[in-house]
Amino acid sequence: MRSIPKPRSALAALALTATACGSDSADKAADQAGAAASQAAGGDDGKVGIPADIADRLAEHGIDVDAWKDGGWQDWDKDKWLSEAKDFVNPVIEGLWKPERMRSAQEADKTLSTKDAPADQGVSDPEPAPVEAVAEKTPYHQNAAPVGKVFFDSPEGSMVCSGTVIKDVNHPGRSNLIWTAGHCVHAGLNGGWYRNIMFVPAYNDLGKSEAELGSASSSEIAPYGNWWADWASTSDGWMEGGSATGGAGAAYDYAVLHVRPEQGAESLEEKVGAALDVDFSAPSATEAGEMGAWGYPAGAPYNGLEMFKCIDRPGRFSLSPALPTMYRIGCTMTGGSSGGGWFRVVDGETKLVSNTSIGPADNTWLAGPQLGQDAQALYENMSRTYGGQ
Repeated sequence: MRSIPKPRSALAALALTATACGSDSADKAADQAGAAASQAAGGDDGKVGIPADIADRLAEHGIDVDAWKDGGWQDWDKDKWLSEAKDFVNPVIEGLWKPERMRSAQEADKTLSTKDAPADQGVSDPEPAPVEAVAEKTPYHQNAAPVGKVFFDSPEGSMVCSGTVIKDVNHPGRSNLIWTAGHCVHAGLNGGWYRNIMFVPAYNDLGKSEAELGSASSSEIAPYGNWWADWASTSDGWMEGGSATGGAGAAYDYAVLHVRPEQGAESLEEKVGAALDVDFSAPSATEAGEMGAWGYPAGAPYNGLEMFKCIDRPGRFSLSPALPTMYRIGCTMTGGSSGGGWFRVVDGETKLVSNTSIGPADNTWLAGPQLGQDAQALYENMSRTYGGQ
Protein backbone atom coordinates (compact mmCIF):
# COMPACT_ATOMS: atom_id res chain seq x y z
CA MET A 1 0.00 0.00 0.00
CA ARG A 2 1.63 3.23 -1.06
CA SER A 3 1.45 6.33 1.07
CA ILE A 4 -0.66 9.33 0.18
CA PRO A 5 1.21 11.81 -2.01
CA LYS A 6 1.81 15.21 -0.56
CA PRO A 7 -0.59 17.81 -1.99
CA ARG A 8 1.06 20.35 -4.21
CA SER A 9 0.43 24.03 -4.86
CA ALA A 10 -3.15 25.23 -4.32
CA LEU A 11 -4.41 21.67 -3.79
CA ALA A 12 -2.68 21.63 -0.42
CA ALA A 13 -5.28 24.02 1.00
CA LEU A 14 -8.10 23.31 -1.45
CA ALA A 15 -9.72 26.62 -0.44
CA LEU A 16 -12.34 24.75 1.55
CA THR A 17 -12.22 27.06 4.57
CA ALA A 18 -15.03 29.33 5.71
CA THR A 19 -14.53 32.97 4.84
CA ALA A 20 -17.70 34.83 5.78
CA CYS A 21 -18.63 33.47 9.21
CA GLY A 22 -16.54 33.20 12.34
CA SER A 23 -16.89 30.13 14.53
CA ASP A 24 -18.43 32.12 17.39
CA SER A 25 -21.47 33.19 15.36
CA ALA A 26 -21.85 29.72 13.87
CA ASP A 27 -21.64 28.08 17.30
CA LYS A 28 -24.17 30.48 18.78
CA ALA A 29 -26.61 29.93 15.94
CA ALA A 30 -26.22 26.16 16.16
CA ASP A 31 -26.81 26.18 19.91
CA GLN A 32 -30.01 28.17 19.40
CA ALA A 33 -31.13 25.86 16.60
CA GLY A 34 -30.36 22.78 18.69
CA ALA A 35 -32.34 24.12 21.65
CA ALA A 36 -35.30 24.93 19.41
CA ALA A 37 -35.15 21.48 17.80
CA SER A 38 -35.09 19.75 21.20
CA GLN A 39 -38.08 21.79 22.29
CA ALA A 40 -39.95 20.94 19.08
CA ALA A 41 -39.22 17.23 19.52
CA GLY A 42 -40.94 17.31 22.89
CA GLY A 43 -44.06 19.13 21.72
CA ASP A 44 -47.56 18.76 23.19
CA ASP A 45 -48.70 15.98 20.87
CA GLY A 46 -45.39 14.72 19.52
CA LYS A 47 -46.71 14.87 15.95
CA VAL A 48 -45.08 16.16 12.81
CA GLY A 49 -46.08 19.63 11.65
CA ILE A 50 -46.54 19.72 7.87
CA PRO A 51 -47.13 22.97 5.96
CA ALA A 52 -50.33 23.10 3.93
CA ASP A 53 -48.58 23.05 0.55
CA ILE A 54 -46.59 19.92 1.44
CA ALA A 55 -49.69 18.31 2.93
CA ASP A 56 -51.45 18.92 -0.39
CA ARG A 57 -48.57 17.29 -2.28
CA LEU A 58 -48.69 14.23 -0.02
CA ALA A 59 -52.44 13.98 -0.51
CA GLU A 60 -51.99 14.20 -4.28
CA HIS A 61 -49.90 11.03 -4.08
CA GLY A 62 -52.58 9.20 -2.11
CA ILE A 63 -50.74 9.45 1.22
CA ASP A 64 -52.79 9.91 4.39
CA VAL A 65 -51.37 13.14 5.83
CA ASP A 66 -52.53 12.37 9.39
CA ALA A 67 -50.95 8.94 9.21
CA TRP A 68 -47.73 10.50 7.92
CA LYS A 69 -47.72 12.91 10.87
CA ASP A 70 -48.15 10.00 13.29
CA GLY A 71 -45.11 8.14 11.91
CA GLY A 72 -46.34 6.92 8.55
CA TRP A 73 -43.13 8.23 6.98
CA GLN A 74 -41.51 5.08 8.37
CA ASP A 75 -43.75 2.81 6.25
CA TRP A 76 -42.35 1.73 2.87
CA ASP A 77 -45.24 0.47 0.79
CA LYS A 78 -43.66 -0.15 -2.62
CA ASP A 79 -46.94 0.71 -4.31
CA LYS A 80 -46.78 4.17 -2.73
CA TRP A 81 -43.02 4.72 -2.91
CA LEU A 82 -42.62 8.11 -4.60
CA SER A 83 -40.21 7.54 -7.44
CA GLU A 84 -40.70 10.04 -10.26
CA ALA A 85 -38.71 13.28 -10.44
CA LYS A 86 -41.81 15.35 -9.66
CA ASP A 87 -42.72 13.23 -6.63
CA PHE A 88 -40.10 14.35 -4.11
CA VAL A 89 -41.66 15.32 -0.74
CA ASN A 90 -39.52 15.90 2.35
CA PRO A 91 -41.31 17.83 5.14
CA VAL A 92 -39.16 19.08 8.02
CA ILE A 93 -39.50 17.02 11.19
CA GLU A 94 -37.81 19.18 13.80
CA GLY A 95 -35.82 17.22 16.34
CA LEU A 96 -35.94 13.95 14.38
CA TRP A 97 -32.22 13.88 13.69
CA LYS A 98 -30.99 13.96 17.28
CA PRO A 99 -27.25 13.36 17.87
CA GLU A 100 -27.73 9.73 18.87
CA ARG A 101 -29.83 9.05 15.75
CA MET A 102 -27.13 10.61 13.59
CA ARG A 103 -24.49 8.38 15.19
CA SER A 104 -26.56 5.23 14.61
CA ALA A 105 -27.10 5.87 10.88
CA GLN A 106 -25.49 3.22 8.65
CA GLU A 107 -23.38 3.81 5.57
CA ALA A 108 -25.09 3.90 2.19
CA ASP A 109 -22.64 1.48 0.58
CA LYS A 110 -22.31 0.78 -3.14
CA THR A 111 -19.65 -1.89 -3.54
CA LEU A 112 -18.65 -3.55 -6.77
CA SER A 113 -17.38 -7.14 -6.80
CA THR A 114 -15.46 -8.66 -9.69
CA LYS A 115 -18.53 -10.66 -10.75
CA ASP A 116 -20.47 -7.39 -11.14
CA ALA A 117 -18.05 -6.08 -13.77
CA PRO A 118 -18.78 -7.49 -17.26
CA ALA A 119 -15.94 -9.02 -19.26
CA ASP A 120 -16.32 -6.37 -21.94
CA GLN A 121 -16.39 -3.53 -19.46
CA GLY A 122 -14.76 -1.14 -21.87
CA VAL A 123 -11.73 1.08 -21.36
CA SER A 124 -10.30 0.97 -17.84
CA ASP A 125 -6.80 1.85 -16.72
CA PRO A 126 -4.94 -0.55 -14.42
CA GLU A 127 -6.33 -0.66 -10.91
CA PRO A 128 -4.67 2.06 -8.82
CA ALA A 129 -2.56 1.32 -5.76
CA PRO A 130 -4.48 2.02 -2.53
CA VAL A 131 -4.06 5.48 -1.03
CA GLU A 132 -4.51 5.55 2.73
CA ALA A 133 -7.20 8.04 3.75
CA VAL A 134 -5.94 10.84 6.01
CA ALA A 135 -8.01 12.48 8.73
CA GLU A 136 -8.91 16.12 8.01
CA LYS A 137 -7.59 18.72 10.43
CA THR A 138 -9.96 20.00 13.08
CA PRO A 139 -11.95 22.12 13.58
CA TYR A 140 -13.55 21.25 10.27
CA HIS A 141 -15.21 24.66 9.96
CA GLN A 142 -11.74 26.14 9.56
CA ASN A 143 -10.35 23.52 7.20
CA ALA A 144 -13.20 22.00 5.17
CA ALA A 145 -16.29 24.04 5.93
CA PRO A 146 -18.35 23.12 2.82
CA VAL A 147 -18.08 19.34 3.47
CA GLY A 148 -20.68 17.58 5.61
CA LYS A 149 -22.90 14.57 6.15
CA VAL A 150 -26.17 13.74 4.40
CA PHE A 151 -28.63 11.80 6.59
CA PHE A 152 -31.75 10.05 5.30
CA ASP A 153 -34.22 7.26 6.04
CA SER A 154 -34.54 4.22 3.78
CA PRO A 155 -36.44 0.91 4.02
CA GLU A 156 -33.29 -0.51 5.61
CA GLY A 157 -33.22 2.17 8.32
CA SER A 158 -31.35 5.42 8.93
CA MET A 159 -28.49 5.94 6.49
CA VAL A 160 -25.66 8.40 5.93
CA CYS A 161 -23.67 9.78 3.01
CA SER A 162 -21.43 12.81 2.47
CA GLY A 163 -22.03 16.04 0.55
CA THR A 164 -20.60 19.44 -0.39
CA VAL A 165 -21.98 22.98 -0.37
CA ILE A 166 -21.80 24.30 -3.94
CA LYS A 167 -22.31 27.77 -5.38
CA ASP A 168 -25.57 28.78 -7.02
CA VAL A 169 -24.89 30.59 -10.28
CA ASN A 170 -28.23 32.41 -10.15
CA HIS A 171 -27.96 33.40 -6.49
CA PRO A 172 -24.32 34.39 -5.86
CA GLY A 173 -23.33 34.41 -2.21
CA ARG A 174 -26.71 32.96 -1.16
CA SER A 175 -26.57 29.33 -2.24
CA ASN A 176 -28.69 26.63 -0.63
CA LEU A 177 -27.40 23.85 -2.88
CA ILE A 178 -25.68 20.58 -1.95
CA TRP A 179 -23.89 18.17 -4.28
CA THR A 180 -24.02 14.47 -3.40
CA ALA A 181 -24.56 11.04 -5.01
CA GLY A 182 -27.80 9.94 -6.63
CA HIS A 183 -27.87 6.80 -4.48
CA CYS A 184 -27.96 9.01 -1.37
CA VAL A 185 -31.35 10.46 -2.32
CA HIS A 186 -33.04 7.88 -4.61
CA ALA A 187 -32.98 4.06 -4.61
CA GLY A 188 -32.62 3.75 -8.38
CA LEU A 189 -34.39 1.44 -10.81
CA ASN A 190 -36.60 -0.51 -8.40
CA GLY A 191 -37.20 2.16 -5.76
CA GLY A 192 -37.92 5.80 -5.17
CA TRP A 193 -37.00 8.87 -3.13
CA TYR A 194 -35.60 8.42 0.35
CA ARG A 195 -37.11 10.40 3.22
CA ASN A 196 -36.09 12.85 5.91
CA ILE A 197 -33.03 13.94 3.91
CA MET A 198 -30.96 16.36 5.98
CA PHE A 199 -27.47 17.88 5.64
CA VAL A 200 -25.06 18.81 8.45
CA PRO A 201 -22.03 20.83 7.27
CA ALA A 202 -18.80 20.25 9.22
CA TYR A 203 -20.44 17.49 11.27
CA ASN A 204 -18.57 16.70 14.52
CA ASP A 205 -16.48 19.83 14.08
CA LEU A 206 -13.75 18.81 16.53
CA GLY A 207 -13.51 15.18 15.38
CA LYS A 208 -14.54 13.83 18.77
CA SER A 209 -14.77 10.12 19.54
CA GLU A 210 -18.11 8.37 19.98
CA ALA A 211 -17.70 8.44 23.76
CA GLU A 212 -16.88 12.15 23.72
CA LEU A 213 -19.84 12.96 21.49
CA GLY A 214 -22.19 11.74 24.21
CA SER A 215 -21.54 14.98 26.10
CA ALA A 216 -20.77 17.25 23.14
CA SER A 217 -22.67 20.49 22.62
CA SER A 218 -24.92 21.00 19.61
CA SER A 219 -22.38 23.48 18.22
CA GLU A 220 -19.68 20.78 18.28
CA ILE A 221 -21.93 18.28 16.50
CA ALA A 222 -23.54 20.69 14.02
CA PRO A 223 -21.67 24.03 14.02
CA TYR A 224 -23.92 25.43 11.29
CA GLY A 225 -27.14 23.67 12.26
CA ASN A 226 -29.30 21.15 10.42
CA TRP A 227 -30.45 21.75 6.80
CA TRP A 228 -33.42 19.87 5.34
CA ALA A 229 -33.77 19.15 1.63
CA ASP A 230 -36.96 20.76 0.32
CA TRP A 231 -36.16 19.64 -3.22
CA ALA A 232 -33.89 17.04 -4.80
CA SER A 233 -32.79 16.26 -8.35
CA THR A 234 -30.88 13.26 -9.63
CA SER A 235 -30.21 12.01 -13.14
CA ASP A 236 -32.56 9.95 -15.27
CA GLY A 237 -29.60 7.62 -15.73
CA TRP A 238 -29.51 6.88 -11.99
CA MET A 239 -33.29 6.55 -11.57
CA GLU A 240 -33.54 4.23 -14.58
CA GLY A 241 -30.37 2.19 -14.09
CA GLY A 242 -29.15 2.46 -10.51
CA SER A 243 -28.81 -0.71 -8.43
CA ALA A 244 -27.45 -1.96 -5.12
CA THR A 245 -23.98 -2.19 -6.65
CA GLY A 246 -24.27 0.94 -8.77
CA GLY A 247 -25.23 -0.87 -11.95
CA ALA A 248 -25.68 1.00 -15.21
CA GLY A 249 -26.59 4.09 -13.18
CA ALA A 250 -23.16 4.45 -11.56
CA ALA A 251 -21.84 6.68 -14.34
CA TYR A 252 -24.77 9.02 -13.66
CA ASP A 253 -24.69 8.73 -9.86
CA TYR A 254 -24.95 12.38 -8.84
CA ALA A 255 -27.61 14.59 -7.28
CA VAL A 256 -28.28 18.18 -6.22
CA LEU A 257 -30.25 19.10 -3.11
CA HIS A 258 -31.88 22.42 -2.32
CA VAL A 259 -31.96 22.84 1.45
CA ARG A 260 -33.45 25.12 4.07
CA PRO A 261 -32.48 25.52 7.73
CA GLU A 262 -34.35 23.69 10.44
CA GLN A 263 -34.27 27.05 12.22
CA GLY A 264 -33.54 30.53 10.84
CA ALA A 265 -33.69 32.22 7.45
CA GLU A 266 -30.06 32.76 6.41
CA SER A 267 -28.81 30.93 3.31
CA LEU A 268 -26.47 27.97 3.68
CA GLU A 269 -23.60 29.71 1.92
CA GLU A 270 -23.99 32.77 4.16
CA LYS A 271 -24.07 30.57 7.26
CA VAL A 272 -21.12 28.36 6.32
CA GLY A 273 -19.16 31.15 4.64
CA ALA A 274 -17.94 28.91 1.84
CA ALA A 275 -19.18 27.12 -1.28
CA LEU A 276 -17.47 25.58 -4.30
CA ASP A 277 -18.04 25.99 -8.02
CA VAL A 278 -18.72 22.84 -10.01
CA ASP A 279 -16.48 22.00 -12.97
CA PHE A 280 -18.69 20.56 -15.72
CA SER A 281 -15.94 20.38 -18.34
CA ALA A 282 -15.53 16.61 -17.74
CA PRO A 283 -11.78 16.61 -18.37
CA SER A 284 -10.24 13.28 -19.26
CA ALA A 285 -8.41 11.46 -16.49
CA THR A 286 -5.06 12.34 -18.04
CA GLU A 287 -6.01 16.04 -18.27
CA ALA A 288 -7.54 16.33 -14.82
CA GLY A 289 -4.37 16.22 -12.75
CA GLU A 290 -4.56 15.51 -9.03
CA MET A 291 -7.95 15.13 -7.38
CA GLY A 292 -8.89 15.05 -3.73
CA ALA A 293 -11.89 13.11 -2.38
CA TRP A 294 -13.42 14.21 0.93
CA GLY A 295 -16.03 12.42 3.04
CA TYR A 296 -17.11 10.71 6.23
CA PRO A 297 -16.39 6.96 5.79
CA ALA A 298 -18.60 4.88 8.09
CA GLY A 299 -17.78 1.27 7.18
CA ALA A 300 -15.07 -0.54 9.17
CA PRO A 301 -12.40 0.40 10.12
CA TYR A 302 -14.02 3.87 10.21
CA ASN A 303 -17.06 4.83 12.29
CA GLY A 304 -18.52 7.74 10.31
CA LEU A 305 -17.70 10.36 12.93
CA GLU A 306 -14.57 11.85 11.38
CA MET A 307 -13.84 13.53 8.05
CA PHE A 308 -11.16 11.96 5.86
CA LYS A 309 -9.58 12.71 2.49
CA CYS A 310 -7.58 10.97 -0.23
CA ILE A 311 -5.48 12.67 -2.93
CA ASP A 312 -4.40 10.86 -6.08
CA ARG A 313 -4.17 11.15 -9.85
CA PRO A 314 -7.25 9.60 -11.46
CA GLY A 315 -7.39 6.86 -14.03
CA ARG A 316 -10.22 5.72 -16.26
CA PHE A 317 -12.85 3.24 -15.12
CA SER A 318 -15.59 1.85 -17.36
CA LEU A 319 -18.40 -0.57 -16.55
CA SER A 320 -19.46 -0.99 -20.17
CA PRO A 321 -18.57 0.33 -23.62
CA ALA A 322 -22.08 1.80 -23.75
CA LEU A 323 -21.57 3.87 -20.59
CA PRO A 324 -19.49 7.02 -19.99
CA THR A 325 -16.06 6.54 -18.49
CA MET A 326 -15.77 7.29 -14.77
CA TYR A 327 -12.81 8.60 -12.76
CA ARG A 328 -11.02 6.19 -10.40
CA ILE A 329 -8.54 6.97 -7.65
CA GLY A 330 -6.78 4.92 -5.02
CA CYS A 331 -8.50 5.45 -1.66
CA THR A 332 -9.27 3.36 1.43
CA MET A 333 -12.42 5.26 2.41
CA THR A 334 -15.49 3.06 2.86
CA GLY A 335 -19.27 3.47 2.61
CA GLY A 336 -20.51 6.70 4.15
CA SER A 337 -18.04 8.62 2.02
CA SER A 338 -20.52 8.13 -0.85
CA GLY A 339 -21.58 11.45 -2.30
CA GLY A 340 -18.53 13.22 -0.95
CA GLY A 341 -17.03 15.73 -3.37
CA TRP A 342 -13.94 15.25 -5.51
CA PHE A 343 -12.02 18.48 -5.96
CA ARG A 344 -9.32 19.76 -8.29
CA VAL A 345 -7.68 23.12 -8.85
CA VAL A 346 -8.63 24.96 -12.06
CA ASP A 347 -6.76 28.22 -12.73
CA GLY A 348 -5.95 28.56 -9.06
CA GLU A 349 -9.53 27.92 -7.90
CA THR A 350 -10.71 24.75 -6.17
CA LYS A 351 -13.75 23.24 -7.91
CA LEU A 352 -15.90 20.15 -7.43
CA VAL A 353 -15.33 17.80 -10.37
CA SER A 354 -16.97 14.53 -9.25
CA ASN A 355 -18.36 12.66 -6.25
CA THR A 356 -17.80 9.25 -4.71
CA SER A 357 -20.10 6.65 -6.26
CA ILE A 358 -18.80 3.06 -6.06
CA GLY A 359 -15.81 1.09 -4.82
CA PRO A 360 -14.68 -2.52 -4.44
CA ALA A 361 -15.45 -4.76 -1.48
CA ASP A 362 -11.83 -4.55 -0.29
CA ASN A 363 -11.97 -0.70 -0.19
CA THR A 364 -8.80 0.00 -2.17
CA TRP A 365 -10.19 2.54 -4.66
CA LEU A 366 -13.16 4.79 -5.39
CA ALA A 367 -14.88 5.69 -8.66
CA GLY A 368 -16.93 8.78 -9.45
CA PRO A 369 -18.86 10.07 -12.49
CA GLN A 370 -17.52 12.61 -14.95
CA LEU A 371 -19.72 15.70 -14.78
CA GLY A 372 -20.62 16.87 -18.27
CA GLN A 373 -23.58 18.49 -20.04
CA ASP A 374 -26.26 16.31 -18.44
CA ALA A 375 -24.99 17.07 -14.95
CA GLN A 376 -24.77 20.77 -15.79
CA ALA A 377 -28.36 20.80 -17.08
CA LEU A 378 -29.58 19.17 -13.87
CA TYR A 379 -27.69 21.73 -11.77
CA GLU A 380 -28.87 24.72 -13.80
CA ASN A 381 -32.49 23.58 -13.64
CA MET A 382 -32.26 23.24 -9.87
CA SER A 383 -30.68 26.70 -9.57
CA ARG A 384 -33.18 28.34 -11.89
CA THR A 385 -36.31 26.63 -10.57
CA TYR A 386 -35.68 26.28 -6.83
CA GLY A 387 -32.58 28.32 -6.00
CA GLY A 388 -34.45 31.44 -4.99
CA GLN A 389 -36.88 29.67 -2.68
